[in-house]
Amino acid sequence: MGVRNEELGHSIRAWRDRLDPGAAGLSAGARRRAPGLRREELAGLAGVSVDYLARLEQGRATNPSPQVLAALARALRLSDEERAHLYRVAGQVPPGSGRIDRHITPGMQRMLDRLEDMPLVVYDAGWELVGWNPLGSAPLGDLEALSGRERNLAWREFCGASASRFLRDTEEAERFRRGIVADLHAAVGAYPEDDQLAALVADLRASSEDFERNWTAGGIAARTSSRKVVEHPEVGSITLDCDVLTARASDLRLIVYSAEPGTEDAEKLALLGVVGLQRMAR
Repeated sequence: MGVRNEELGHSIRAWRDRLDPGAAGLSAGARRRAPGLRREELAGLAGVSVDYLARLEQGRATNPSPQVLAALARALRLSDEERAHLYRVAGQVPPGSGRIDRHITPGMQRMLDRLEDMPLVVYDAGWELVGWNPLGSAPLGDLEALSGRERNLAWREFCGASASRFLRDTEEAERFRRGIVADLHAAVGAYPEDDQLAALVADLRASSEDFERNWTAGGIAARTSSRKVVEHPEVGSITLDCDVLTARASDLRLIVYSAEPGTEDAEKLALLGVVGLQRMAR
């Protein structure tokens, strides 16, 4: 076992042991033999197999991918300094200024965990989906089922296979698309070393005439709060206020959907949380 692999395993075990199950959105349970998360709990949160996580912790797995490291950093609620250490001992270069930072900070993760009565969704600077709370699937559909390019909002908007739940007239749709393209223009300028972003833009330009038209126009669109109408398959139309909150250090976008208190829309949104989104999302 190399020194670096040993340090990687030690670090993951230490961070797993210190993380309170409640802070990770899990039930603490009646009995726990040791503090922190169980190995299978961390594996589930990070989307890796228990066997692979065991090999990482025991120093028997080498060269974990940046995607695995990013998932572990989010699941373990690591600080920026701890995340950088995780990447280095894993033999990877920590995300730098030339690449998009896709790490959900502990503070933003706490908002996802605790704001249960409003749909929350987190995208990175290239509009790649990186996190959401349980109610976040209400406006967008089953987010767990999204994979590959479908996890990118820009790709779903211009090239997606399924129709959006948002009801928009032609003017609203065009304004929304201009805003997305303007954001990608800004991201390309801010993160010139991000290969994932460059590939996304190239594929969008090749696959969508509408995207290419907007991209060539090079317009700038101001990001403002908006009101959206969602057509949900179980409860019908819901009118929601949509606010985009941007983390200055990383350009992560926290999308917050809310309904005016005391309205029928608020009642419908509450119903989604009571009935259970897994059954209702389609």
